[in-house]
Amino acid sequence: MPEDGIRINKYLAANGLCSRRDADKLIARGIVTINGKKAEAGDKVQDGDSVQVGKKAIAGKPQKVVLAYYKPVGVVCSERDKHAEKLLMNMINYPTRVTYAGRLDKDSEGLLLLSNDGDLIQAMMKGSAGHEKEYVVKTDKELTEDFLRKMEQGVYLKELDKTTRPCRIIKEGKFTFHIVLTQGLNRQIRRMCDALGYEVKHLKRIRVLNITLDDLQVGRYRELKEEELAALYRQCGLHR
Repeated sequence: MPEDGIRINKYLAANGLCSRRDADKLIARGIVTINGKKAEAGDKVQDGDSVQVGKKAIAGKPQKVVLAYYKPVGVVCSERDKHAEKLLMNMINYPTRVTYAGRLDKDSEGLLLLSNDGDLIQAMMKGSAGHEKEYVVKTDKELTEDFLRKMEQGVYLKELDKTTRPCRIIKEGKFTFHIVLTQGLNRQIRRMCDALGYEVKHLKRIRVLNITLDDLQVGRYRELKEEELAALYRQCGLHR
């Protein structure tokens, strides 16, 4: 734990109790205590402090964990969505509460990284860091050199009023290509293709930074271990 402690909402979230937002609500309700004293927003927890939510004692910050998960098509990356049939957080039966870094839309599949380390999540999602994400994409029409060149150079997205960053493209077949992005605009690949007159028929993310999907089965997850995990932290500029 940092020498100056950890904010109470972050502490509760890191222990798998709830999200930081929900932790703030519990604190506002006055049911969170630190060493027997009602906690206030912004209070910090030090090593050795006793924290309770109602009558439940919070044991202490758990070990940091990172999961690689193969998200199936049809699963929505959200904790709450009354219209979704399948929510991501209901699909992962893991004893520690984790959250995702960089969503995939409902119609896409592939690699998601999840963790209980909020600092790692924020580092992975920092747009200016230029972290690589790799996808395999199949379109409805045969690929042309003009299409591939324009995708690689950057595409103006009118609805977002943004031009995408230059990226790497590798043609795999008549309708299929690999693309490596360093940004994460909402439905970016689908929007890029649509702007050039193509429709994405299938989209799968196969890599985030140094973590790859490999032979992970659909709907399953694995814990990142040792050098693979250490390399991820290094690339994000963090220490475990």
